[in-house]
Amino acid sequence: MPPDHRRLQPRKQPRQVRAELTRQRILTAAAHVFAEHGYAAGTTNRIAERARISIGSLYQYYPNKDAILAELLTRHLDGDRSTAALRQCSDTPEPLDDTVRAFVRAVIENHHDDPRLLRIMLEQAPRSGELLERMARYEREMIGHLRDLFDRHPEVQVQDKDTAARLVASTVELTVHPLVAAPGPIDTARLENELVAMITTYLRTNR
Repeated sequence: MPPDHRRLQPRKQPRQVRAELTRQRILTAAAHVFAEHGYAAGTTNRIAERARISIGSLYQYYPNKDAILAELLTRHLDGDRSTAALRQCSDTPEPLDDTVRAFVRAVIENHHDDPRLLRIMLEQAPRSGELLERMARYEREMIGHLRDLFDRHPEVQVQDKDTAARLVASTVELTVHPLVAAPGPIDTARLENELVAMITTYLRTNR
């Protein structure tokens, strides 16, 4: 197991309810601390204090704050709503505007819970080989669902559906991530409308 992988692994896998609750308290506390103080100042001491446990107890679960942030990013990926929205759209096709809107809205909602924490996770979260593979798998799954949807939907006229699926996935993710995570507020309803208009216009183009 590579050293960076070990460094980002939790030390204890909870086997009892109380242990799992303690780990949840650590993660919740860390999310608040990182969002309030930033990653550099978000020390394990502050996290332990916020979680109301001793620093020794925290280290029984995580070797360092990198491992805590890596697990927060992993849970963020696992809780993603966009692939579920795509699966539902594939099962019950709706008008193209509604289908694209459901996808775009799910991506926005997935990244709008705590934009300050999201910014820290995107910019500073350590990347182990396992985490990078998980992120790549998430991307492949999203592209696969989009390709399947474009193949089935009668309103999609674009010819190269493989490229279209990659382009739409990248456009939505790379647009939503930095805008939602930016320090200044953004009108998410307007962001949603503009993305839907841009993507549907492209998908209806026969070329």
